[in-house]
Amino acid sequence: MNATHTLTLHWVPPPSSSTALFASAAPSTPSSLSFHTSKSSSTTSLSSAAANTTFSTSQDHVLLSLLQQRKTEEAWLLYAQCSDIPNTTCLSRLISQLSYLNTTEGLTRAQSVIERLRRERQLHRLDANSLGLLAVAAAKGGHTLYAASIVKSMLKSGYLPHVKAWSAVVSKLSTSGDDGPIEAIKLFNSVMKRVARFADAEIVKDSYPDTGAYNAVLNACANIGNTKKFLQLFDEMPGFKCEPDALTYNVMIKLCARVDRKDLLVFVLERIIEKGVPLCMTTLHSLVAAYVGFGDLETAEKLVQGMREGRRDLCKILRESCSNDIYSDDEDSGDDELDDPFEKLLPNIIDYSREPPELPQAFAPNSRIYTTLMKGYMESGRVADTVRMLEAMRVQKDSSSHPDHVTYTTVISAFVKAGSMERAREVVAEMGRSRVPANLITYNILLKGYCHQLQIDKAEDLIREMVDEGGIEPDVVSYNTLIDGCILVDDCAGALTYFNEMRKRGIAPTKVSYTTLMKAFASSGQPKLAHKVFDEMIKDPRVKVDVIAWNMLVDGYCKLGLIEEGKSIIENMKENGVFPNVATYGSLANGIALARKPGEALLLWNEVKERCGVGEESSTIPPLEPDEGLLDTLADICVRAAFFRKALEIVACMEENGIHPNKTKYKRIYVEMHSRMFTSKHASRARQDRRRERKRAAEAFKFWVGLPNSYYGSEWRVESADDYE
Repeated sequence: MNATHTLTLHWVPPPSSSTALFASAAPSTPSSLSFHTSKSSSTTSLSSAAANTTFSTSQDHVLLSLLQQRKTEEAWLLYAQCSDIPNTTCLSRLISQLSYLNTTEGLTRAQSVIERLRRERQLHRLDANSLGLLAVAAAKGGHTLYAASIVKSMLKSGYLPHVKAWSAVVSKLSTSGDDGPIEAIKLFNSVMKRVARFADAEIVKDSYPDTGAYNAVLNACANIGNTKKFLQLFDEMPGFKCEPDALTYNVMIKLCARVDRKDLLVFVLERIIEKGVPLCMTTLHSLVAAYVGFGDLETAEKLVQGMREGRRDLCKILRESCSNDIYSDDEDSGDDELDDPFEKLLPNIIDYSREPPELPQAFAPNSRIYTTLMKGYMESGRVADTVRMLEAMRVQKDSSSHPDHVTYTTVISAFVKAGSMERAREVVAEMGRSRVPANLITYNILLKGYCHQLQIDKAEDLIREMVDEGGIEPDVVSYNTLIDGCILVDDCAGALTYFNEMRKRGIAPTKVSYTTLMKAFASSGQPKLAHKVFDEMIKDPRVKVDVIAWNMLVDGYCKLGLIEEGKSIIENMKENGVFPNVATYGSLANGIALARKPGEALLLWNEVKERCGVGEESSTIPPLEPDEGLLDTLADICVRAAFFRKALEIVACMEENGIHPNKTKYKRIYVEMHSRMFTSKHASRARQDRRRERKRAAEAFKFWVGLPNSYYGSEWRVESADDYE
C-alpha cells in the first residue's frame, strides 16, 4: 500500500477546555490579558454604566446570595443564563470561587468570564484577589503560560498580586521546559520592581516576597546553573526578612550538581547544621540523588549505609569519601576562586581543617532514598544490585522503608532497559500481590519497552489491560510512546491514528507529540505532511516551537534533495527568531550533496564560516561550533566540484576545531575525478591564464593530501585509481 496516496491528515479540533485559556480577540495577535483602567473615554464610561444597569439589582442580589452560600454551580448557571454582566462584587467573587474549585471545568468557566470582560473592555471591574486566585488555579492546572499572562497583565495595569499568587506562577515556570526558568526570573524581577515603587511598605506588604517565593526563583537559577544570580537573590533575602530554610539549601544542592561542583555537596550539609536549620529527610535524599547523578555510587552507598547504622557523623563520612575531589579542586582553582560565588554562599568551605559537625539526630533511610540508590544501579546497568536492593527493602522492620510503587517501577525500568520484558511483567504481578498497584508511570515504562522491541501488538494489549483491569486512562506520554513505536515499524498511518485518537480524548498534544509525528512523515519521505503537522504546532499556543521542530522539517525536505524548500524554511526560522544550529546546516549540506548543487555548498559554507568565527564575526547572531559531519560533507562536495581553495578553508576549520580530516578519502576522490585536470597541451594562452589560479589551488590541495605536486618539483604522473585503493 502506498502510504503517500492513502494517508490523510485528519485534524481534530482540541476541546474547548484546553484551548479556551488562550483565546484572543484577533487571530493575528498573541493572546494575553489587558486591563483598561482609563476612564477618560466617554465610550468606555457609557459602556460601563450600561453594563451596571442592565443586570438588574434583584439578579445581582440572588447571584451574590448563591455565592455567599458557596453554591458555585447554581451561581454559574444563573450567570450563564443572563446576557448581562453582574456587578463588580459578583464578578470578582464568581471568578474567585470558580478558581478555588481547582478543577478543569471551573478553570474553563472562570476563563470564559475573563474573555467576555476583555471583549467588552470591562476587565478593570475585577479585583486583584480574584485574578490572583485565577492565576494560581491556572498554574495548578498546568496552564503556566496563561497564569503568567495574568500576573504580567496585573502588574502592567497597576494591580499588586498577593505573594502566594505570583510565587505559585514563578514556581511553575521554574520547573517548566523551554525558557521557563528564565521567564520565572523575569517575572520575579517584574514584581520586585513594582513593589519597589511604593515608599509605604504597609501598602504592599502582602506582595512582598517570602521564603517560598525566593525558593521558587532560586530553583529557576539552579535549573539553568546561574550561580551569580543565585548569589544575588540569596543575599537579598535578609532585606525582606526571609530566612533560608531546608528547601533553600536543597535547591543549593541542586545548583552544585548543575554546575558540576560535587566537592561542595558536603559543605552544604555542614552549613545547614551550623546555621541550625531544621534538617529533614528531603535534604539527605537530595544529597543521595546528587551523588547518584554524578555517577558516584560508592559515596551514595556509604551515605545510605551510614544512615542505616544510625550514625550522626555523615559529614565526616562524606568528607573522607570525597577528599580527593575537595583537595584537587582547591589546588586547581587558583586565582579564579577569588570570584567564586560559592565562597559567599558557603563561607565554611574556606577552612577545610575544621572538624565536621554532627547531625542533631540520626536519620534512617526511607523507601525514597533506597529507590534513588536503585536508580543509580539501574542507570549503570547493575540489574542484579537493583533486584537485591528490592529484596532487602522487603525485610526491613521500618514500614517507611518498604518498597512502594516508585521502588517497583524502578526495578521494572531496569528490566525494560535490559530488554527483559518477561521479568518486568513478573514484577508487575508481584506489585498486585503486595497490594501496591501499578500506576500510569509503571504502565508507560512497560509500554516503552514493548515499542522499543517493536512489539506493537503487545503494546496495544497493554493499553487495553491498563484501561479495563487497572482503570487507568492513557495520558499524552502513553500516546507519544505509541506514536514513536509506530515510527519504529514504519507505520505512519498508525502514528497518525494515535495522534488523532489522543486529541479526540481531549488530551492536549505536547511538543514531543508534534515532533514525533513530524518525524514519522519526514522519515517516510512525506515532508508535506510533516509540514502540515508543523503548521498545527505553530497554531497551538500551549506549545513552543523550538529548533528541533524546525530541524525536523528541514531534514524532511533535504532528504529528498528539495533544498529550495529547505532554504525557505531556514529563512522562516531566522524571521521567527530561531537561529539554525549544526543539525540544521548538516541537513541542508546533505540535501545539497544529494541534489548535486555544489554552488549552494559555497553559499552555505560562507554562512557557516561567519557563524563559527572563521570569517568576520557578527554580534547579531549566536556563534556556531561546527561538527565533523557538517564540515566533512561540505569538504566532500567542494573536492568533488574541484573547489579546492574552499576545500582547504574547510579543512583548516576542521583542524582548528580539533577534527581530523579524512585525507585518504579526499585523495581518492581527487584521483578518481580530477587526476587528468590541467593536462591538456592544446589549451589556448587565454584559457591557461584563466585557470592558473585554479591550478595553484589544486596544487596546494595535492600537497595537503600527499600527492605529487609542483611544490615538490616533481612531475605529476597520472596513476591508476587502483593504486590508491
